[in-house]
Amino acid sequence: MKIKKIIVSILSVLFFSTFAGIANAGCGKVVVASQNWASAELMAEVDKVILEKGYGCEVELIPGATMPTFTSMDEKGAPDMNPEQWANAVYEPLNKAVDEGRLVIANKAPITGLGEGWWITPGTVEKIPEIKGMTAVEILEHPEWFPFKEDPSKGAFVGCPAGWGCQLANANLFKAFEMEKKGWVLVDPGSAAGLDGSIAKAAESGNPWLGYYWNPTSIVGKYGLIHLDFGVPYAGDENWNGCIVKPEQECADPKPSAWIESEVNTIITSKFAKQGGKDIVKYIEDRTYPGAVMNGMLVWMADNQAGGADAAAEFLSKHEDVWTKWVSSGVAKKVKAGL
Repeated sequence: MKIKKIIVSILSVLFFSTFAGIANAGCGKVVVASQNWASAELMAEVDKVILEKGYGCEVELIPGATMPTFTSMDEKGAPDMNPEQWANAVYEPLNKAVDEGRLVIANKAPITGLGEGWWITPGTVEKIPEIKGMTAVEILEHPEWFPFKEDPSKGAFVGCPAGWGCQLANANLFKAFEMEKKGWVLVDPGSAAGLDGSIAKAAESGNPWLGYYWNPTSIVGKYGLIHLDFGVPYAGDENWNGCIVKPEQECADPKPSAWIESEVNTIITSKFAKQGGKDIVKYIEDRTYPGAVMNGMLVWMADNQAGGADAAAEFLSKHEDVWTKWVSSGVAKKVKAGL
């Protein structure tokens, strides 16, 4: 009898071990894009930890960028997941890929409070109290508040470096709002470092600054940039997609417009949606980073010169109140045990 019980016990252990292995293997290997900016890198690393520790996946991170990653997912079915796909850049092909069953928008808003547009520094409000609550259109009537260093009789509006997509949009909006006639100069900061440096210099000196930026970023979080209401409505997709984002020679008559509403998604391949199963898809659906938390993490990354892996460890350690809401208690325990 003892021998029989021992055999039964051994078989039971083998059965449950095998079952657990099969359950974990169900997720299988997952390839996730780690794109070339801080928030996307952080999100990819957090997904890696949670999918591996919580769901038993084998996760490989590969380098990515907005257009190449989307094109590869659409045409080749790889990688399996892009945590932070800026959808405006691929609006039509993404909708087509979803309609035709190749891709799935697993989360329509993985970060809150994001967007592009025009901003001022808090120091601007301190120096010019009457600017508080004013719209961009109202501020454009006062170029004297933002003297251009090379010609103080004109106002400086800091746009995007040449070669960026937002450089075209800002140039066409500059034209649409007749800013040159009102006494403004469109300043090319030269590079990402130049743009960041202009904001940092103004914020730290208390001098007024007006220009383009986007969120979430460490710059917005660190300096508390204030996002402006344009004071005019969005003038429609035809104006924006057919003119504002086009080269100047293709946009003869841009209409004044608020910035297009930014849309960021987490997208996955249809194959991974089936392979991962409903629990993993639900995790992705529920995974939303509050904007303030994300900006705080980006400031931490910048201040500590930290990469995504270190930032993921910091986030999972310091923000349990956020990420444990994305998963079941059982998965949360596994992730905590694996940290």
